[in-house]
Amino acid sequence: MTQFLKERENQILTKGADSAEIACGKKSLAGSVSQRACVFCGSRVVLYPIADALHVIHGPVGCASYTWDIRGSLSSGPQLHRLSFTTDLKERDVVFGGEKKLYHSLIELIDKYQPKAAFVFSTCIIGVIGDDVEAVCRQVTREKGIDVIPVMSEGFNGTKKDGYKIANEALARLVGTNNDFKPAKYSINILGDFNLAGELWILAEYYKKLGVEIIACMTGDGRVDEIRRAHHASLNVVQCSGSIMHLAKDMKEKYKIPFMKVSYFGIEDMSEALYEVAKFFDDEEMMTKARELVTNEISKLLPALQPYRQKLEGKKAAIYVGGAFKAISLVKALRLLGMKTVVVGSQTGNAEDYKLLKELCDEGTIIVDDSNPNELSEFVKLTGANLFIGGVKERPIAHKLGLGFCDHNHERKEALAGYVGMMNFAKEVFASVTSPVWKFVREPQQFNMGAVPPDSSESQSS
Repeated sequence: MTQFLKERENQILTKGADSAEIACGKKSLAGSVSQRACVFCGSRVVLYPIADALHVIHGPVGCASYTWDIRGSLSSGPQLHRLSFTTDLKERDVVFGGEKKLYHSLIELIDKYQPKAAFVFSTCIIGVIGDDVEAVCRQVTREKGIDVIPVMSEGFNGTKKDGYKIANEALARLVGTNNDFKPAKYSINILGDFNLAGELWILAEYYKKLGVEIIACMTGDGRVDEIRRAHHASLNVVQCSGSIMHLAKDMKEKYKIPFMKVSYFGIEDMSEALYEVAKFFDDEEMMTKARELVTNEISKLLPALQPYRQKLEGKKAAIYVGGAFKAISLVKALRLLGMKTVVVGSQTGNAEDYKLLKELCDEGTIIVDDSNPNELSEFVKLTGANLFIGGVKERPIAHKLGLGFCDHNHERKEALAGYVGMMNFAKEVFASVTSPVWKFVREPQQFNMGAVPPDSSESQSS
């Protein structure tokens, strides 16, 4: 594909045309305008849903406003996480340092809100001026008697630092600090679910029917005390492996807790997630309950999906999401709706994920790692996709190209996990693809991003 950056050719392949394996896990190419975000943003989206913790952003106000309420994460209790506190560094602070400002901000906020713990996010400007954030956190911890945890998240999320890993390390400082908890016979932690639109509550009901206790979710509807006792679980069930796998591996090494990767999106993967947990505990009664639950849900869901499938049969979709494991589930879910995936990619996929994607996709599907707006636009036009599934950064691409968009990122307000989530997904895809507005828009492959739109007389005559 000579129209793309030469240095990125090995990160793009077409199934059936390219025999080589896709390159991944690489630093973003300078000047490629990657869809990846900054380290701070990566850390923030993982830790944000911990509802009874204080989250303080040490840096300019823009960093706080950009990530304010960044996840559609719901809480069943405290709402402290939804307040975006910042030290609001100005030019004077850059010159003389912001440590005193950070110290006084933390003291004031802890006194006012009485949080269970505090996370202090270090932004890029702190990496430049060299504030000793860790020293300030240690001092406030001694004075206030709560864990004040530095999250050293300055930099870009495609270079040396990994925002997810840094957030995982911050969580690891809490895990294992409560040894008084007595777990139930069958207990798990859910890692990498963020309770978007209340999805955790849907999953909790499924596991409750199986007789499984969830000790902690990291981090959806999260609580500091639950995270402290998470090391008592028998199993870690990892949903978003890209964001939380470092913690799963750390807990396996420290506390001998095994983990399994699952997905809660789509019928196949949701059912498999329930079966795998029952299989792990080797309990026949639990497996029977899992079979009954899956059978009951699918018997209601499949007939309800059929009208949508009839309307969507043969339509094409492009997928670009953060984690490749999510993309795998989306390919399966779209196939269930009669749709074909023609473009699929992710920001953080690994070799195993892309190998599975390649096996799963149809011939001619374009698979891409760490893409950018220009590439994604060309892929969509080249394949004639009718739908783009992505996040907030991909939405403008779909809108400019004039095709339907489905939000599958962390700020969405619609639950897409579980069996009820599959129904919601079908409704959203149907509404996006079949909207009558598309009869007024040219097909995306018929114009370029920078092209002049037709004048009003041409539009009316067409």
